[in-house]
Amino acid sequence: MNPFADNPLTSRTDVQRAVRQLTEPLETHRSPGSARVKPGPASAWFPETAAELEGFARPLWGLVPLAAGGGDFDGWPRIREGIKHGTDPDHPEYWGPAGDNSQKHVEPAAIGFGLALVPEILWDPLEAETKDRLAAYLRQVDDASLYDCNWLFFRELVHLGLERVGVEYDRELSRETLDKLESFAIEDGWYADGSPEENAVDYYVPWAMHTYGLIYATVAEEIDPDRADRFRERAAEFAPQFRHWFRRDGAALPYGRSLTYRFAQAAFWGALAFADVKALPWGEIKGLWLRNLRWWATQPIFTDGGVLSVGYRYPTLKVSEPYNSASSPYWALKVFLPLALESDHPFWQAEPKPLSELPEQVVQSEPKLVVCRDQTADHHYALAAGQSTPYLEKYTKFAYSNAFGFGVRSRRAGLEGAGHDSALALSEDGRNYRIRLAVDETAVRDGTLYSRWTPWDDVCVETWLAPATPWHVRVHRLETDRSVHSAEGGFALPRGDDGRSEPNGRQTSGGSARCRSPGGTSGIRDLFERREGKTTGQDPNTNVCHPRTVVPTLVGEHEPGTHWLVGAVTAARADGDDRWNRAPQLASADPLVVTDVDGEELIRCERE
Repeated sequence: MNPFADNPLTSRTDVQRAVRQLTEPLETHRSPGSARVKPGPASAWFPETAAELEGFARPLWGLVPLAAGGGDFDGWPRIREGIKHGTDPDHPEYWGPAGDNSQKHVEPAAIGFGLALVPEILWDPLEAETKDRLAAYLRQVDDASLYDCNWLFFRELVHLGLERVGVEYDRELSRETLDKLESFAIEDGWYADGSPEENAVDYYVPWAMHTYGLIYATVAEEIDPDRADRFRERAAEFAPQFRHWFRRDGAALPYGRSLTYRFAQAAFWGALAFADVKALPWGEIKGLWLRNLRWWATQPIFTDGGVLSVGYRYPTLKVSEPYNSASSPYWALKVFLPLALESDHPFWQAEPKPLSELPEQVVQSEPKLVVCRDQTADHHYALAAGQSTPYLEKYTKFAYSNAFGFGVRSRRAGLEGAGHDSALALSEDGRNYRIRLAVDETAVRDGTLYSRWTPWDDVCVETWLAPATPWHVRVHRLETDRSVHSAEGGFALPRGDDGRSEPNGRQTSGGSARCRSPGGTSGIRDLFERREGKTTGQDPNTNVCHPRTVVPTLVGEHEPGTHWLVGAVTAARADGDDRWNRAPQLASADPLVVTDVDGEELIRCERE
């Protein structure tokens, strides 16, 4: 059941109704004492109590702005009852104490946010004893260690709520925490999600670091004006770059972890409005925000009961993280921040505008991406130098496609389980494959991405990537002390629904492979013509966008020594042109020079 099915998501009233439509299906999963919500049986790595607190708190990210802007919701008595029972150690639905790095410090941030914006709803009606217990529960965050990443903002959101209702907290700790958060800032308005030397640059920049920073800038403007200005300035600098992650129809690039938060992708655009930061024309900000929300409203992301599922473009646990419980997707409701604004705010008065004309290729040095937008192929994707994180394929593929997604590995041996789309997979036995899962070194050089990675101690691969839309070129220098099999995949293509091979659906000849389905085309060529082309299915439900996929692949065998693998990859959506017959060319073998079809140099590598 899609609760959005009858909602055009055009007006402020429509969006207010969307919050109620999203949260109403959760009510049948609320506990008798109202303190816990468990919308499904899936578990995360934290205890069930924390997951059920998550289910209680995360809807507040949409309900609080709804109330702050005057929107109707009849469930506030149940939420206040849940606060009463969840903070009462003598009640069976008590949320329990929160120690160091506990998930129970994440969810109270939404309660703190609520106290800051609507104390007349979440605080004032509470009995004195409940107020004392709630304050004590929230202040646990001052006695605990938190992960040095976006988690530190959860302490600050709690502090904002306590400040608003006149409850004391550790102000010196608050200042130290905010200073630490600002130390995560890097160049051009970007943040790392933690220490810049060790942590990823991904969606946690817009939907956490910037969004929480803009909430702080708005609520704490009078008590911390200089910091508020810095948060706003970084957001304004970041906004023109982040719009490159969005397709014209509103869909955003699937890249990195926590993609199950879905339309949190647009939370940053709403946070700009909430903080009154006109980083782009209001019509463009509103267009980016609304189109992403509308795109998600048309995707099969709900369970039969209308609850947001775990997954990305469809329900699947295979692409989730171990911290994703059945309630986790409701962080998506952070997108609704603009509902806190009055209807006469310029954001609401603006007509949504389409994306302005943007370059075909944009180099983004901080996340180490080249974002490509090819109108002829109708394909929006990013090439990636790679980032080393525990979340592996979500950061280390060579390319991330808006249309075709990316795949993760499964437990099955062979290429079907290797997750080799947009990757080079290496194997000793032809059954168990390793892809680039960490990088030893990366660089961005004049629009070319470089990485060095070591799948085994005695195997080193240097990789160069260069865009040539609708193609991109990959050059690998493989130095190995052991014999290895290789399999290099192009973009994963959705397979036809009826299981039959479409006319000319799979073509392999010599050193190339190409697939065609109702979803588009995908192909790969070996410019040295030393590898064999084949097509390979992937295990179902391992791609973030499509349940069933096929990958055009180049396979080869390599004895100990040094080998150069040179390939070109292209793809197009259903109505686009992949220009298969206008491929990049190997202009010289030594030095290795690859050019586009017009002779313009793309990559040059000295082979010795």
